[in-house]
Amino acid sequence: MADRSLRGMRIGAQSLQSEEGVVYSPRSRYVYLCAECGRETEMVFSAEAEAPEVWECKHCGHEATLLVGNEPVVVDRSDVKTPRSHWDMLLERRSRAELEELLEERLTYLRARRGEHKIGA
Repeated sequence: MADRSLRGMRIGAQSLQSEEGVVYSPRSRYVYLCAECGRETEMVFSAEAEAPEVWECKHCGHEATLLVGNEPVVVDRSDVKTPRSHWDMLLERRSRAELEELLEERLTYLRARRGEHKIGA
């Protein structure tokens, strides 16, 4: 059994594969400018991939815009929906007067119910 041991080999610490015959895919470098801190963030993407217009700044975490030449790309935000709150959705279905009437009815019901269950009455 001692004849078969792997002496001097750090199993798991080193790869037995070599870099022979490895062909890396073509890559492209893109620069993003942060409007908050004014720093540039350089990113490397595959040449086949389309670079996003915005990327997170690696220095401050805010949104950085892609630079083409020395000018930032104009980001089109027309398709971004503004989030609606529950109140906005309620106002789409009912008028403010109807909501106030429903609120008053519910408060009257709750006040009447609270008065019925008093302890010691």
